[in-house]
Amino acid sequence: MDNLLAVRIQNKVDSFSKGQKRIAAYIEEHYDKVAFMTASKLGATVGVSESTVVRFATQIGYAGYPQLQQAIQEMIRNKLTSFQRMEVTSERIGNSDVLDFVFNQDIDVIRRTMEETNHDSFYKAVDSIVASRKIYILAARSALALGTFLSYYLNLLFENVLLVQATSEGEIFEQMIRVDQSDTVIGISFPRYSRKIAKAMNFAHDRGAKVIGITDSSLSPVAQASGCVLLARSEIASIVDSLCAPLSLINALIVATSLKKSEESKKIFQNLEDIWDAYGVYEKVDDSSN
Repeated sequence: MDNLLAVRIQNKVDSFSKGQKRIAAYIEEHYDKVAFMTASKLGATVGVSESTVVRFATQIGYAGYPQLQQAIQEMIRNKLTSFQRMEVTSERIGNSDVLDFVFNQDIDVIRRTMEETNHDSFYKAVDSIVASRKIYILAARSALALGTFLSYYLNLLFENVLLVQATSEGEIFEQMIRVDQSDTVIGISFPRYSRKIAKAMNFAHDRGAKVIGITDSSLSPVAQASGCVLLARSEIASIVDSLCAPLSLINALIVATSLKKSEESKKIFQNLEDIWDAYGVYEKVDDSSN
């Protein structure tokens, strides 16, 4: 269990009631399950009332049970194995419809990301991208899909965009050998965080580049190396990382960037439309009624 939470509990253990001691013991042994339990379910599991659980949370220094639960969720996000993720998801879904559960979870994480996004950081990132000589995009594992999506659209808008192929640390540094203060490096990483991406972002930071981190927490290794951090919530859904909120954030980043250089973007896309039409890139669909 996280040292900070363990210390909070240890500092107050002498003042706990018998019920609160049972709560503390259960959290220490099953924190991966508690992270997604309601206060009433935790109380029922250990044999105490919901109000006892709430008092326990405030007694160890949290504003309430939701804040304690969020602290545990942040703590375990990068520690759960794939097997533990499947167990946790199975318990959370229970007898619910899987499709509805996942849709509702994604709706919730997008809403919370929208509420928590720092607008100043977002527009600072847009300005950095537009002003760059070269744009490097770093992403690996499941986040590679996000990096590929971002790279596709930025390559339409800018001449010098590189999606760094993160096959090995040596090759990453070779591809970034010329990075300097004229460039922007965008690193995308969500739990479990990629060590290679974090090291590459530290390298870019040391070379003076403008570093943008797209991640889920200001405590993530990607955020530590970033001059500008864009936070988007990701949720655990079995072995899958739910990346709908990061994708929405990246959509907004692409739209804001294209609008920032509006006239140039219009010319680029008009030219592209002419090329696509001339060379039959897209299938024409006749939508006329018979």
